[in-house]
Amino acid sequence: MTTWDPAQYLRHADHRARPFADLLARVPGLPTEAAPRIADLGCGPGNVTAVLADRWPTARVTGYDNSPEMLDRARTEHEGPTPGGGRLDFAHADVRTWTPAQPYDLIVSNATLQWVPGHVERFADWIAGLAPGGTFAFQVPGNFGAPSHQLMRELAHTSGLGDLLRHDDAVLTPETYLEHLTALGCTADVWETTYIHLLTGEDPVLDWVKGTGLRPVLTALADEPRTRDDFVSRYRDALRKAYPAGPHGTLFPFRRIFAVARKGQ
Repeated sequence: MTTWDPAQYLRHADHRARPFADLLARVPGLPTEAAPRIADLGCGPGNVTAVLADRWPTARVTGYDNSPEMLDRARTEHEGPTPGGGRLDFAHADVRTWTPAQPYDLIVSNATLQWVPGHVERFADWIAGLAPGGTFAFQVPGNFGAPSHQLMRELAHTSGLGDLLRHDDAVLTPETYLEHLTALGCTADVWETTYIHLLTGEDPVLDWVKGTGLRPVLTALADEPRTRDDFVSRYRDALRKAYPAGPHGTLFPFRRIFAVARKGQ
């Protein structure tokens, strides 16, 4: 299992949180007004899960994740009653098998489903677990063809680590997501956006992927520090060429795919 580092992940928290805010902006009103139930699949350190409680102050929000490190951070910093009378909790769950035990008004997932092979096959169970008029919303990175990921895969392949990393088929096309969601009886809104992040600091793209895409390699080589450091050094040099620093920082284009599906009444 991949080991996650909440502190490293949160080093780019502002950039990572923006797509979640853009996703929530398209989520319609929830069917339960008094105390809606919300599930966040792959909640990570809980920083964006807390945004759900801000948007719906009376909601009972549960963030699910399978990383002990992430859950510890989320519980320490965010768990408990909310000022609006709702509650924010966190629980261990594997998104590959999680099924709603009770109706939810909103099931949301932020930059998680790319880690779940065949995740589109889970949509039927999740939508079935929505209350009538409820919403399933998610966003996933669509940048697996970007230099940051291509270079990582090439280097992992030559190092005998190629099976650890995700490939272009980790996510589907926006058109395919739309087809699946409408086939399940939902009214769906699917779109894509490419953010042009301006990153600062030394080797900022490497610093970014250390918190996400590079985690499987870092985990696999945790007991081989010399091999790990050599891999990271070669990858860093390749990233410097692919993403040269400019006078105001390093430009890092990042494509993301969004979907908001509303269940019929």
